[in-house]
Amino acid sequence: MIEGVWKRLGAKEVLRGVDLTVAEGESVVIIGRSGTGKSVLLKHVVGLIDPDRGAVRVDGQDVPALSVKELLDLRKRMGMLFQGGALFDSLSIAENVGLPLREHTRIAETQVDLLVHEKLHLVGLEGVETMRPSSLSGGMKKRAALARALALNPKIMLYDEPTTGLDPITADLINRLIRRLQERLGITSIAVTHDMRSAYHIADRIAMLHEGRIHAIGTPAEIQASADPAVRQFIEGSAEGPLLPT
Repeated sequence: MIEGVWKRLGAKEVLRGVDLTVAEGESVVIIGRSGTGKSVLLKHVVGLIDPDRGAVRVDGQDVPALSVKELLDLRKRMGMLFQGGALFDSLSIAENVGLPLREHTRIAETQVDLLVHEKLHLVGLEGVETMRPSSLSGGMKKRAALARALALNPKIMLYDEPTTGLDPITADLINRLIRRLQERLGITSIAVTHDMRSAYHIADRIAMLHEGRIHAIGTPAEIQASADPAVRQFIEGSAEGPLLPT
């Protein structure tokens, strides 16, 4: 739960009283223009940034009040798919996916290998264990990064622009995969994106961040039917309307 969160970065007040509640097992997509604070909001959820004012509670815990150990324990229950994948180029795909298991558990290497294979199978990647990230396509890198994010069986998944840089067919594959994982595993999901096609596909609810606040929120159908000028301009990708060019 995000309640009344304010955050200033330098001279700019990026968040100006954000309120957002995400139910367990729900998939919420945050949309909005570049620079509106979508990624800043995600950083509050994982405890990388503390709010100037307001409350951030995840899985019943007050995130800014957690000790370093408590915050690390919370993060183990969360998975993050970074915009660029953030795979380690010097490691094989199997080593990348197995890294959280080796760092945060004491399970045997044979079990690590089994779990790596399981996670790669879950995202539709088999036979790439010995390959390096540089040998994979953009879509395969995203799926490998997703497998790594799922390694510790997180309760919560965060997605930062999951389809950026992908062709429409590969983007649709990633959207279907995200939705299937959320439904199959019951994961609570929060995604930020500019891609409305992706938002409509993976969201139970869509929240538009504008001028530092949640400007509009609703189901994909409700957002598509909105008469709000700012919402309409954004979802239609129009240069005409109240949202000025940056």
